[in-house]
Amino acid sequence: MVSGSAQTAQAQASEPYISQLITTGANFCPRGWARAEGQLLAISGNDALFSLVGTIYGGDGRTTFALPDLRGRTPIGYGVGPGLQSYSIGQRSGAEQITLTPLAMPTHTHNVGGSLNLRTSTSGPDTNDPNGNALATAPEGQNNYTTAARNRPGMPVVGQVTISNTGGSQPHQNRQPYVGLTWCIALFGIYPSRN
Repeated sequence: MVSGSAQTAQAQASEPYISQLITTGANFCPRGWARAEGQLLAISGNDALFSLVGTIYGGDGRTTFALPDLRGRTPIGYGVGPGLQSYSIGQRSGAEQITLTPLAMPTHTHNVGGSLNLRTSTSGPDTNDPNGNALATAPEGQNNYTTAARNRPGMPVVGQVTISNTGGSQPHQNRQPYVGLTWCIALFGIYPSRN
């Protein structure tokens, strides 16, 4: 039905164009059609179809040629669209899964924060070994700071921070939402004119 009227819409003309593609919700193709699964066909007996698709999708071009393989693939128009890259007819591209590498990630930073408490004293340290000691430790019972140390320049703190890698380097799915249908290609019918 079209727009709720009593008219019926024909989904397919009575005779298709040779090499025309259709999808069907059935798990088979109608008579005169073949599943578009990349299979090889003999040129003899399929001369008209071969003259249209040639070896774009495979085959040796002497005795065999291949049909397009649309299993798990999204068809796109070939050529160049505004702001798009060029696609050749029969070109296959894309991946069902990808693994991101550091080179593929956008430039970004990781901030590291922390605090460091240094004790100060007017007297110098009494050991060169900091193991088990604190910097400039005051005698027991006294404060670790004095008013004399207040205006002294701070001691630079130099160190290195290493941020561990995260993630498992596992591929993830790279697919748009989808539904499985049967793609069929017309083996026989009207030979399409170029005009």
